[in-house]
Amino acid sequence: MMRRKLFVCIAVVVLALVMAVPAGAITKNWVNDFDHPFVGLVVFYDESGQFSHRCSGSLLDSTTFLTAGHCTAGVGSARVYFQQDAGANFDPATGIDPITGYPETCAGATLGVVCATSDELYDFDFANGGFPNTNDVGLLILDQPIELSEYGELPSDGELDDLATARGTNDTIFTVSGYGLTLSQQPHNGKPNTSFRSRLMAESTLVNLGSALTDGFNLQTQGNGDDRGGTCSGDSGGPVFLGDPNSNLIVGVTSFGLNTICRGTDFAYRVDRQEVLDWINSH
Repeated sequence: MMRRKLFVCIAVVVLALVMAVPAGAITKNWVNDFDHPFVGLVVFYDESGQFSHRCSGSLLDSTTFLTAGHCTAGVGSARVYFQQDAGANFDPATGIDPITGYPETCAGATLGVVCATSDELYDFDFANGGFPNTNDVGLLILDQPIELSEYGELPSDGELDDLATARGTNDTIFTVSGYGLTLSQQPHNGKPNTSFRSRLMAESTLVNLGSALTDGFNLQTQGNGDDRGGTCSGDSGGPVFLGDPNSNLIVGVTSFGLNTICRGTDFAYRVDRQEVLDWINSH
């Protein structure tokens, strides 16, 4: 199951308002993301080494990988793939992508080049988060450095604060990137979900920063409409960039949505808060 549920810290409070579900893949008007080579597909394993789930995330330097707290909490180890089509050739019959090794191994000659392992995982006290402050940030420290020409950039404290009251915020562009589902079907209709397991991106616009669902901790964006796209299962932990696809400035990590079929608005946990930045930089 590719989607991990956001447990009690979100569900108990949100149930009276909406059903919050972990966010996943890039939907609607997406394009292949060749602009952010530091965005990776991360696979998690339990303490016995069995596949658990997958998420997305971003390298901040050669060994520090930023993702969501609900992705890293309660797992034993991880492997990160940085190929744009990391799992695109997945064969259900064998359970593996023969080109990259996803989700079990790093293909030959890729370890420390475009693939890395990690058994040093952290979350921002996710289990004790409430709502809307879910503490939904996670980190991996890679065992092998991945040397790239560019990495994701962290924002300054309060980078988004001016947008909370500014007029015309629906003109503010964000770019989301990840490896999740591209089409999630209703469970009862019998149709398969669509997942390319490739790094995709799309532009979205700001909804608000100060509602009961955001309250200064989350960023709510809209992926519906002309030339826009959103997130779905498997995109959790992926970056939300402030600006168009040329931007590397990460202001949030994809966190949750309001329904299981990835329609409507998306929510990211903001990283432009001093306590979050201090926690990230402490590792």
